[in-house]
Amino acid sequence: MIAHLFGPIEGRRHDAFMLGESGLLPKLYHIAKPNGEPYVLYGDPAYGLSRNILAPFRGAILTAEEKIFNRAMSKVRVSVEWGFGKILQNFAFVDFKKNLKILLQPVAKYYLVAGILTNCHTCLYGSVVSAFFELGPPQLEVYLSNEQR
Repeated sequence: MIAHLFGPIEGRRHDAFMLGESGLLPKLYHIAKPNGEPYVLYGDPAYGLSRNILAPFRGAILTAEEKIFNRAMSKVRVSVEWGFGKILQNFAFVDFKKNLKILLQPVAKYYLVAGILTNCHTCLYGSVVSAFFELGPPQLEVYLSNEQR
């Protein structure tokens, strides 16, 4: 499931800028797991570390545990790209470079709607990501009603 889709932002902008503009961190800061721990996302090294963002360990000399952590997280980080790939697979017309006119069409709205419909498709049929993590998506009615499961 795509939980936070933000944009558009010019391609020349840095990932850390986009994270700041998205408003995601303040949202994460104000919610917590039932046990009181904060929600933590694994992000790009460009994001840096914060209460809600983890990044790979960096440096020339890493401990064995740090190397294992980086390797394990590297394998799951690609799952984010699978979600974007599913959008393009099901809604090829939102492939900006090939089809859309940025100043003549509501490109961002098209992409956001494609993201929502992709989540609906995932609710009904699953996805590579849900299979990879062995975690089923919510029922379509729950997703569309914004209820908590």
